[in-house]
Amino acid sequence: MESIAKELEGAATVGITGHVRPDGDCTGSTLGLYNYIKENMPDIEADVYLEPVEEHFDFLLGASEIHHKADRDIRYDVFIVLDCGDVERVAPFAKGYIAGAKKTICIDHHLSGTDFATVSHVLPKVSSVCEVLYELLDEDKISRSVAECLYVGMINDTGVFKYQSTTARTMEIAGKLMNKGIDFTSIIDDTFFRKSYSQNLLLGRALLESKRLLEGRLIYSYVTLKIMGEFGVTGRDTSGIIDQLRFTEGVEVAVLMYDLPDGSIKTSLRSVKNVDVNEVAGNFGGGGHMRAAGFISGMSSDEIIEKVCGYVAEQL
Repeated sequence: MESIAKELEGAATVGITGHVRPDGDCTGSTLGLYNYIKENMPDIEADVYLEPVEEHFDFLLGASEIHHKADRDIRYDVFIVLDCGDVERVAPFAKGYIAGAKKTICIDHHLSGTDFATVSHVLPKVSSVCEVLYELLDEDKISRSVAECLYVGMINDTGVFKYQSTTARTMEIAGKLMNKGIDFTSIIDDTFFRKSYSQNLLLGRALLESKRLLEGRLIYSYVTLKIMGEFGVTGRDTSGIIDQLRFTEGVEVAVLMYDLPDGSIKTSLRSVKNVDVNEVAGNFGGGGHMRAAGFISGMSSDEIIEKVCGYVAEQL
């Protein structure tokens, strides 16, 4: 792709979505594109379809306009999927719109994908899909509101610019977004670092119950539905735990598992230097990036960690 403007030439209606359980990069990219189209392409009618986003993203322009169900009888001229290379990871209510669209576009930065779209623009070495999206927009037409959305996605997918995917270009783009007048300090504090008291309690419990394997090079913790119930939290509130596990001295791979309501287990993987966790996750039908990946499985937590240990040991 050369630009969003070129891909949307002649379109009157555009639908936008991302993956289930939208994180900062998914939320920021979908709302960033939505606002950019609304502000610069008045002849295009745009809609965003996502599962409910986390409360600390509610300040982003357009967050209150997100559709959480298929409530429009419409066939879109173009439907754009961001931060998701597998249509099976899109919110179920949006799949009908994707299938019925005259043209589909996938904009992503994950290694794994199914190449389902008419046009695919996937750059696996780029830090975030918000960074990928920035390069497709006209810099002069990016408003402060759009810049806020893109900045949220970038800081959340780079761990505030500390992950190895961060490049000089990442920092250059971040600087350009800051020049749009965004309150970058508050955005970082409120969308990445700030946690509720219950989340802090959950973090403490997860760290206390963590275990080390492979001579201390792998650390893992498992948060059950019972534990989440004790603190009145959900799986979304586990954000940040995996990073604290990864910071443990001597650890190469951190693993966090937590129960989903349907009985399956969501597993997140992070590595420091020597293990490709995207390859590990791929053995379970998941994926992501070399240093950050995940998957969902119906196996027990004991089975999952046993198999993960085996795959990690092979690489070590």
